[in-house]
Amino acid sequence: MARLAPGFFLYLRMLKIALRRFVRDRTHSLIHLTGLAIGMAIAMLIGLWVRDELNYERENPNYERVARVMQNQTTNGDVSSNASMPLPLANELRTVYGANFDRVVAAWWVQDYALASGDLKLTKKGRFMEPGAAEVMGLRMVKGDAGLEDPHSILLSASAARAIFGDADPVGKTMTIDVKMVVRVKGVYADIPYHSQFKDVLFIAPLELFASANPWVKEMGTDWAYDFVEIFVKLKDGVDVEKVSASIRNISMGKLKTNPLGLAYHPQEFLHPMSKWHLYSSFRNGVIVGGNIQYVWLFGTIGFFVLLLACINFMNLATARSERRAREVGVRKVMGSLRSQLILQFYCESALVAFAAFVLATGLVATALPFFNDLADKRMAIGWSDLITGLGVALFTGILAGSYPALYLSSFAPVRVLKGKTGHGAVAPRRVLVVLQFTVSVLLVIGTIVVYRQIEFAKDRPVGYEPGGLLSMSIHTPGFADRAGTVRAELLRTGVVEETAISSSSTSVIWDIWTGYSWRGRNPAVQGDFSSIGISPEYGKTLGWKFVEGRDFSRDLATDSSSAVINEAAVALTGFKQPIGEQIKRADGRVFTVIGVVRDIVVGSPYERVQQAIYCYFHDYDRVYLFIRLKPGVATGSALAAVRQTFQRVVPTEPFDYHFTDEEHAKKFAAEVRIGRIAALFAAFALFISGLGIFGMASFMAEQRRKEIGVRRVLGGSVVHIWGLLSREFVILVGLSFAIGGPLGYFAMNRWLEGYVYHAGIPWWVFAATGVGVLGITLATVSWQSVRAALQNPVDALRSE
Repeated sequence: MARLAPGFFLYLRMLKIALRRFVRDRTHSLIHLTGLAIGMAIAMLIGLWVRDELNYERENPNYERVARVMQNQTTNGDVSSNASMPLPLANELRTVYGANFDRVVAAWWVQDYALASGDLKLTKKGRFMEPGAAEVMGLRMVKGDAGLEDPHSILLSASAARAIFGDADPVGKTMTIDVKMVVRVKGVYADIPYHSQFKDVLFIAPLELFASANPWVKEMGTDWAYDFVEIFVKLKDGVDVEKVSASIRNISMGKLKTNPLGLAYHPQEFLHPMSKWHLYSSFRNGVIVGGNIQYVWLFGTIGFFVLLLACINFMNLATARSERRAREVGVRKVMGSLRSQLILQFYCESALVAFAAFVLATGLVATALPFFNDLADKRMAIGWSDLITGLGVALFTGILAGSYPALYLSSFAPVRVLKGKTGHGAVAPRRVLVVLQFTVSVLLVIGTIVVYRQIEFAKDRPVGYEPGGLLSMSIHTPGFADRAGTVRAELLRTGVVEETAISSSSTSVIWDIWTGYSWRGRNPAVQGDFSSIGISPEYGKTLGWKFVEGRDFSRDLATDSSSAVINEAAVALTGFKQPIGEQIKRADGRVFTVIGVVRDIVVGSPYERVQQAIYCYFHDYDRVYLFIRLKPGVATGSALAAVRQTFQRVVPTEPFDYHFTDEEHAKKFAAEVRIGRIAALFAAFALFISGLGIFGMASFMAEQRRKEIGVRRVLGGSVVHIWGLLSREFVILVGLSFAIGGPLGYFAMNRWLEGYVYHAGIPWWVFAATGVGVLGITLATVSWQSVRAALQNPVDALRSE
């Protein structure tokens, strides 16, 4: 048997001493362990979240070579960036700039479509794209092939194929899209990863098929002035995306020389690489100003500081125990121990605590991950690489956290410590660390409050209609608009429906923006862009919009077919002093007479300004949305059952797929709500960790001053006096933390709010509430130890000395 090296027994002995000390001083060891474990758990969760954010689209094998074509447009002095492009641009890129691209793919937008096979009807999200879609999207085919050259083919995701055909092989089977488009399944692709912007695409069909079913596509498809498709490109290997982006900048301008309508917007194209889609998606004045990368930095910083807070607790508590361990250090040095051996002993103790904390943290993360995935809208999992990385970080954290105590305690001179003189060298660093702890906590609390205020501010913004009890349905059946009157009559007959209406637009997305509107007295420098919405006369009553002046549409007035209702934003754009009776002319020659003005309806982002809108009679729109207002007081379940039965009887080709508009509106806050909840969770744990450190510090302070407290009690000192004596230092430190963290929090959150056009302010009470809350937690934590020490029998305290 090989002889073990003497060093092995030394390490084993040190580990044994560390375990013995851990068990002997259970209370403070558990404070060490709990604080460090929670800090590690938070850091691990944030690490998983950050990794998921950074890995968006990376499973696409063409990640480095795929880009989206975008353009900057100038409208009334404002530069906006959008991905809506003219269809002829795709062919121009193929023919003139083809040396740079392997693929150029034009695509219609992701929408809900009615899919049917036999008697089965359901609604799935999908899109129509040109051949080459599979390469751009990085599809992994599991059956069939990915070609879309046949205009009547379709590719299904694995989940969509199961939902429609069950376990049968779908390849070669026939189905329909929106009743009118008959297709044959060409292939099945694996579901797109959740961390991809294509994740909602459950089927892909040829763009040529979409064009044949929608004649307007062919009409507009040759005009450079109409932007209505997305265009994706796959660059050739070795091509520089920035150089190609610069070379295509003025393609549209060259084609619009004879078209003043398009020329007015001065479009400039550029490429937005796939690597920037998720993290760098926010533009201002034509320049990328950020995106989700801001949250990556934010939560990455929070994770670092939460772990730092746990390390600070470790260092503070270890150095606070210096007087108790001073004699141990002195005796061991007198007995011949080297300083290096003492340092190694303290490192061994901290590494043991760190390893135990890592095991506990891993258990906490495994338990909390399902909840955190729901909270963050993720599909994260812990892998072996995560555990190995986490263990390495944990041991490094233990060494880092144990460095200061090890170097400080091992530096004690044996003669001085045996005389009871340890000095106060650790007091100032401990105070600095406590201030740093609570400064971070103050920043997190201020940030959380401001985020929630911004969310509530946007939620409280008047939406311009009554969303409660209102159903919205996207209709796919051809000719539905002509049958809307019959559908309305049948639904009203159920007794559970108050009113119904149809529209060319939903209440959550702006679809049609018409350019080139003109009116009397229009400033030539003002561009007439309007969100154009076709509606039936009952639209206003169904939605419950609010009139500022004028009247609603009426079926009894034939002249209303050429009338219009505009919103307040439109009045502001046109400059109408008396809008009723004014006329607005559309670029196609249609003239509308204004009969009413309604409050702005928030259709797009609740954080942005409302787009000027014009509402007119439903006419020649390719999309139809049905709105159903349920009667108040009727049970929602029974009302939906009656509506479903009637609707399926009257429109048997259409799946009954509805949305409540208030729920659709709430989804617009989803990202901010998730960020707010995650920030609140981390802020709460940061405060807990800081409070845990204060609890440990206060207990050591009370123990160190036990004799002093006994003497003061014998001399008549009250419990309140003792409480104030032990609490004063912590109050001062927390006050200093607030003085530092308050201004920093204001600056950081004010910058964040500037990213929203419609945003709340930061009132004084946010800082007052933060200060009072953090101080209250500190006093409550310290008071437990202070009052407990003050209530002890002073005789016992004096006798113990």
